[in-house]
Amino acid sequence: MVKSLKVCDFTPREEIERRLDALRGLMADQGIHFAVILQNVDLFYFTGTVQKGVLVVPVDEPPVFFVEKSLFRALYESPLEITPIKKIKETREILREKNVLRGNGAMELDVVPFLLAEKWKSILGYDHVADVSPLIRQVRLAKSEFEIRQILKSGEIVSHVFRKAVDVVREGRQEVAIEADLVAEGRRRGHQGLLRMRGFNQEMTCALVTQGYSSTVASGADVPIAGFGLTPAVGQGSSANIVKKGIPLIVDYGGGYNGYVTDETRVYVVGEMKECFRKPYEVSREIIEDMMDYVKEGVDTVESFTRALDHVKRAKLEEFFMGHGEGQVAFIGHGFGLELNEMPVITARHRMVLREGMVMAVEPKFIIPNEGAVGIEVDFIVRKDGLQRIVETPFDIVSIPDSPSGSRDRGDNCPDA
Repeated sequence: MVKSLKVCDFTPREEIERRLDALRGLMADQGIHFAVILQNVDLFYFTGTVQKGVLVVPVDEPPVFFVEKSLFRALYESPLEITPIKKIKETREILREKNVLRGNGAMELDVVPFLLAEKWKSILGYDHVADVSPLIRQVRLAKSEFEIRQILKSGEIVSHVFRKAVDVVREGRQEVAIEADLVAEGRRRGHQGLLRMRGFNQEMTCALVTQGYSSTVASGADVPIAGFGLTPAVGQGSSANIVKKGIPLIVDYGGGYNGYVTDETRVYVVGEMKECFRKPYEVSREIIEDMMDYVKEGVDTVESFTRALDHVKRAKLEEFFMGHGEGQVAFIGHGFGLELNEMPVITARHRMVLREGMVMAVEPKFIIPNEGAVGIEVDFIVRKDGLQRIVETPFDIVSIPDSPSGSRDRGDNCPDA
């Protein structure tokens, strides 16, 4: 019966084995003898399934994949041998029998809650465990060709959504109504329905549609444009704000296919765009085009950030770049994959040399206080000789015809930028 359901590609055995071997190599270098992996994303990366269980990776033995539920799905989806358990405490005796519990242990201490980590230290009989998270993030940094195929399919969903946005962006519509249409379009094309981020209190919607004042309001999220949202319980996202002519409408859409996310932004404008947004948009475009001209394997991320900031300084737009006031963020780009906030991060201080297979979103954006925001976000795969785009739709501003019955008031009063 389950074979009649349309499913994405399962992670191949050789892919899983390559990942585990890479992790073991790093563990050996750090003197870690076994790692306990609990977080859903890391479980999926190393097992090919997301079920209730735990993966224990010894540095010199085959992995032990314990599953409580669903055993059926784990057997169907993962190429690894499964060890069924009824209760998590059963793992201790099995691991002792396999002689796994020796030497230094490690867990994903960046994401595993304190009480759960303490529970597992008790199960393992350890007073102290190391943090395996940096090693896992390093293994996941450069994507394989299998992963890139999933990312490209995620990008196809985003391309479709951007094309369909022309049909749903209209003067007088609420931001949230446009978002609902675009999320539905993505789901119909196979969007997995959620995006994942790493870290405590890291939450993100699949789509953000925002315009005017609502796009200028800062939030607790570490993003340049968060949107006002519908409730302080979330504090970000599309709002009930009504689309007006002449103001850039930001559509920031996160694709999601077979676990892998993408993250791009386009700008739509009903009628003629107000003059104060034109210069910031052109600088955003210059930054993207300059990245496409010179970034490739071997380029340093700090150099990339500095070049981008030089464009902003020449235009005297530093005050509005990547947020305004308390909403200003320190990065211009970020990695992604199974999570939206992976490495590399493009900032003035996080130095990393780019290499083949890394993926990153570059998002030069500008916020004009009380007026609105404008910018672009483009996803790239780092190749030896340059950058490969993931979403092929142009990043030009998309013009939407005026509504015949709409307001004729353009409200051209903009602050100098």
